[in-house]
Amino acid sequence: MTDTDEPFDRPEDALGAPSKTEPMEITGWASTESVSGLEWLAVALAGITGGIHLVLGFAFLPDPIAVAFVLAGLGFAGALALFLLEIRRRLLYALGVPFVAAQIAAWLAIARPAGVGDVGPLEAVDKVVQVTLIVVLLGLLARDS
Repeated sequence: MTDTDEPFDRPEDALGAPSKTEPMEITGWASTESVSGLEWLAVALAGITGGIHLVLGFAFLPDPIAVAFVLAGLGFAGALALFLLEIRRRLLYALGVPFVAAQIAAWLAIARPAGVGDVGPLEAVDKVVQVTLIVVLLGLLARDS
């Protein structure tokens, strides 16, 4: 890649995957100029919910549920790394929606809150962050279509 090449000059399919004739190339960390405000919001939201999951995961040790929380937190960390490496961002947005939605569904199935009084402050913050993240990811998908 030369100094004049843009990281988005490669042919891509609808989900941001490189074409079959072009090898996937890691272009390095994203410059702040290439990241929109909506993308920064997604980064912040993913960082918040990922951090919450890691903190809770370690707090729940040695309970086996801790593993699920740590894995979820690591999933968000991995997504952030892929985003910052500018790897298939559109695909990342598309996979992020069901990933986050599945976590909300799992929380509802495990916690079984009967009402607002059954939801702790950290749970409430996390669910608001996750729902907002889904909306932002859908917005990014719509913007890039």
